[in-house]
Amino acid sequence: MKDALALAGRVLEKLTATHAGGGENDHLTLDTWEWPQGVAVYAMLKLWRATGDSAVLGRVRDWYEGHIARGLPPRNVNTTAPMLGLTVLYEHTRDARYRSLIEDWALWVINGMPRTQEGGLQHITTHDENPQQLWDDTLYMTVLFLLRAGLALQRPEWVAEAEYQLTLHIKYLHCPHNGLWYHGWTFEGRHHFGGAFWARGNAWITAGAPEFLEWMPQGAARRLLMETWREQCAALLPLQDAQTGLWHTLLDHADSYVETSASAAIAYGLLKGARLGWLGEDAARAGLRAAEGVAAQIGPDGWVANVSYGTPMGMDLDFYLGIPLRPTAYGQGLAFLMFTELIGAQ
Repeated sequence: MKDALALAGRVLEKLTATHAGGGENDHLTLDTWEWPQGVAVYAMLKLWRATGDSAVLGRVRDWYEGHIARGLPPRNVNTTAPMLGLTVLYEHTRDARYRSLIEDWALWVINGMPRTQEGGLQHITTHDENPQQLWDDTLYMTVLFLLRAGLALQRPEWVAEAEYQLTLHIKYLHCPHNGLWYHGWTFEGRHHFGGAFWARGNAWITAGAPEFLEWMPQGAARRLLMETWREQCAALLPLQDAQTGLWHTLLDHADSYVETSASAAIAYGLLKGARLGWLGEDAARAGLRAAEGVAAQIGPDGWVANVSYGTPMGMDLDFYLGIPLRPTAYGQGLAFLMFTELIGAQ
């Protein structure tokens, strides 16, 4: 895609120029420290690595410095998401202040974050404790950070815990019948809530697994993730919408709407997996088709359209169909995360 860099720039400019003012823009702005911003800032760092653009790096550093100076919010799964980008920034700068904050937050994940049965990371968020619940979002929002921090700070016990969380989430959220991932599991009643194969929940795995696989040491956990992820990717290919190249918000329900943020993240995972030789040419073709579909959703003003808003756990499939479509920071971020695979390897 020859215009990938220009499109990525348009998406980024819209995100950085939008400020909180209430209403739907609160999920679009970078003014807050939450999971949408964590996803976007990590993607900005990938864009910096892909292009070498020091201005993008400067924006990221300014973002972290501003939030650190103002004070960070209470800790939960979702507010942990920006710590992944901070770990990447620490690896580049070796700033001792960043190291101290990373260590403090990672120790809270290890020792203070609520746990489910079998020691899983309970998906506690800013507004809900979600007792005894495992969500696939947790792997991207918290476990990626824990793995990267363990490697950066040479804490093998953190790496081991990240590997355990991966295997536990695979045990309860990966469906052996179709290769897809359920949105969540609860030990209270032992069920998968609405049984949804939700697109963005699956996309956190499609996009996150290549990051895990790049960083994880060789061993049983990495092997299990590789095989589980390949199975998921194979399951996703026939579910791609023939007309738009995108995926439906309920993956196995072609009458549900196509959703851009999940499709961008899936495209990223497929393209990266193919580039690294872990997936085949069929994945690369699907990724490119999806990228064209995502590009078609980007307006002249840089807004990424048809992005489903923040989605808590649904008790039936109709719940997911009712999620509104709005511009969001993670929609912007996942779009230019995808573009990094089209601009050049990082």
